[in-house]
Amino acid sequence: MNYAHYNDLAALFDFPGPDYRPRAKRLVALLTEQYPQAAAEIQLFLDVIPSSESALQELYTRTFEIQSLTTLGVGYILFGDDYKRGDLLANLNREHGLVGTDCHGELADHLPNILRLIPLLEDEELREELVAELLLPAVAMMIQEFDPERVFKKDENYQKHYKTLIEAPVTDKTIFCRPFKALLEVLSTDFKTASEGGILLDIITKHHGSDFLGMIVKEMEIESTANANNSGADH
Repeated sequence: MNYAHYNDLAALFDFPGPDYRPRAKRLVALLTEQYPQAAAEIQLFLDVIPSSESALQELYTRTFEIQSLTTLGVGYILFGDDYKRGDLLANLNREHGLVGTDCHGELADHLPNILRLIPLLEDEELREELVAELLLPAVAMMIQEFDPERVFKKDENYQKHYKTLIEAPVTDKTIFCRPFKALLEVLSTDFKTASEGGILLDIITKHHGSDFLGMIVKEMEIESTANANNSGADH
């Protein structure tokens, strides 16, 4: 099977440049026949994203970087700062090195980097394991983070700890959920065995304690405590 389309899917999660929209349009055409639902999700995404490159970059930054809704770190959303993520990064670094993946300065478990690794792997068993144990559960968990209730709770915590909040309608904040849904559809189609029989649900349940909302709340609490201690030390 040809897995080259994962290079194009990876580009959906790259920081938007001038070629972002044209590449996404070509991807719609590429996926329409074999993955019609995924193609429809990407088209809906294209229909609502800002036409301005700078506005799209701002949307991307709000979604994944500043007061983020989710993370593109596959290992982080699955394991948080647990040692398991360190093991995963070491293993992925090795695989990227063997096939010559350009990680563009990002960590080895950055979602686009793992997607670009898929077509380069020669070991089919390793590819199946990568999808079943990492990508399918991680992407499903990333999608969960766009739930409006979870978005509201994140906003509450950002407001509480940082006193300011980047204002944007909830509908705008959840725009990037569509590329994740498209990716999950393609993965589930290409790797049916990994996504059938409740396996995906079992894996998500196993990792449920590592949800992104809980991790950012914990990080903000640690930051607040550290700031309070430093403030006390200054006096």
